Amino acid sequence: MPIPTELAERYVALWNEPDPERRCATVRALWTEDGGQILHPPQEIRAQAAALGFFASVLEARGHAALEQRVAIAYEQLVAPGDAAFRPRGTPVQLGDVLRFEWEYAPLDGSAATGGGTEFVLLAPDGRIRTDYQFIDG
Repeated sequence: MPIPTELAERYVALWNEPDPERRCATVRALWTEDGGQILHPPQEIRAQAAALGFFASVLEARGHAALEQRVAIAYEQLVAPGDAAFRPRGTPVQLGDVLRFEWEYAPLDGSAATGGGTEFVLLAPDGRIRTDYQFIDG
């Protein structure tokens, strides 16, 4: 099993990675082939879904290709403009094959974080992520 702090740091660094080939390699190193991310969307997205009649909305990306696309889009929208980046927050905690850690999204000028979230990661026997449950703050 990987060391919890190292895994959390590699995970968060992935979302800041500018090189598409490195992002893809990191996704493949972090997640199993059929691994996935299940996202509990922020309140504004849940409200939009509820207006359309979807009251139990979750978003999911499964498999390396879908995860690579998810990370690439997040990078282009949130990090590539050069104003902010993701960083670890707090101390990761592991219990058996479950790892919990937090992250935040903050301006590069050092001002307070503008967002963040918590990950509950279910690890496969080889130490890679089987399922990543992401909860966005707010």
